[in-house]
Amino acid sequence: MRRLGLYRFLIGTLGVAVVLFGFALVAAFFLYQRPGSLPLVPTGPIGHYFVAMAGCALLGWGSAMLGAARDPFSTASRTVGTGTAFVFVVMALVRMLAWAVGDYAGWLGKLPRQEATMLLGLALLLVWLRPTVAETIEGGATIRGRRSSDRGRGGRGSDPGVAAAAEGSPR
Repeated sequence: MRRLGLYRFLIGTLGVAVVLFGFALVAAFFLYQRPGSLPLVPTGPIGHYFVAMAGCALLGWGSAMLGAARDPFSTASRTVGTGTAFVFVVMALVRMLAWAVGDYAGWLGKLPRQEATMLLGLALLLVWLRPTVAETIEGGATIRGRRSSDRGRGGRGSDPGVAAAAEGSPR
């Protein structure tokens, strides 16, 4: 259960950070709209529009992460954790590519490589700490991909491991 507590703490903390960053991006859009204001993000009006859209997307993603922290045994929690880990890997790949390109390397130095290391570490933690399928089923989540013929047998599929996990007994 300690692993589950660490997972809830990690995904909850990341969710709060993502929501706060989303609010900051939306606020940057509105602050840019004031007459005579200096832009917080070095871009023009169209760029600020996309910054606001990214902020809104981050609000939704962060809210999903907070929901996953509240109910880690739901199938949605596993999906949010896995999806977040996948996005972190893609973000790390982009940063490694930026570090390899000379234009960014001269401006940012080793920062993209350090960010990539941090993102890959967080992705690994999210995958390692998330609840297992058996824990998710034991926690009361349902598997949507069941065949209709399996529903007549009390919801258990033909896989003995899944059936044993649903009953709470070892294989």
